Amino acid sequence: MNYYEILNVSPKASNADIKSAYRKLARKLHPDKHGGDASMAREFAKIANAYETLGNPKTRANYDRRMLDDQFKRNGASGLDDDNPHVRRWRQMVYERRFNEIIDRMIEDERQESVALQKIIFPMVALFLSTFVAAIFRPSFFTSSAMIGKIILVSLFVAGMIHLIGRLREAFQRYTYPENIHDTILEENAAETRPYSRVTAVAFIVVGLFVCLGLGWLTGNYFSWVIHASMPALYSQTLSPEIALYPPIVVLFVDFVHLIAQRYE
Repeated sequence: MNYYEILNVSPKASNADIKSAYRKLARKLHPDKHGGDASMAREFAKIANAYETLGNPKTRANYDRRMLDDQFKRNGASGLDDDNPHVRRWRQMVYERRFNEIIDRMIEDERQESVALQKIIFPMVALFLSTFVAAIFRPSFFTSSAMIGKIILVSLFVAGMIHLIGRLREAFQRYTYPENIHDTILEENAAETRPYSRVTAVAFIVVGLFVCLGLGWLTGNYFSWVIHASMPALYSQTLSPEIALYPPIVVLFVDFVHLIAQRYE
């Protein structure tokens, strides 16, 4: 069974194209839109089965390998696999090239997924750690700076917040909503397959920030005499709203360094 023909996509289609084609067909053929018609149910089962295979890079690569093997077996049975060594060599070269294309596409899909994960993991780790550290040391760079220093800090904070919000929006779009694409397939603007709900994601971020803030505050109080002795001009005895300036700035710089590192990989 040719799953690409069932979904009406090219064998070289991207994962996004496959998901889009499946969504379009599923909305058209879903049994609930046809009064539970048995024939529509069978057609829907076909496209659902095709998507379950092609929607995952690893199962898709295995399927493509089976299709490739079957294609070359049929070619051999049709007379192409004769005693001519040049024909056999040509067939082997074509087979290897197509198989390498399958592996390259799977590796690229996994690389893109890894990059997408890094784009949210690095900012989140930087946000939590910087909140923890800011709650420990409670720096007062803003209040002790001249006007130009305050302008620079506020500008960096605004840029960091814009950047952080952008990263969070990308993460929400990619990783939140119902886990199974079939659950929202009849919605015109249904999201792709994502493992977490928005409520879970928001709760994780909020709880994580409060935990880091609380642990940092307790740690700062415990070592306050050491911190105050080492940086008396910059350390504040109490938590002030000023510490909210620093985590977005740290996230901005961490992501900038990460971007540079990626370019040199």
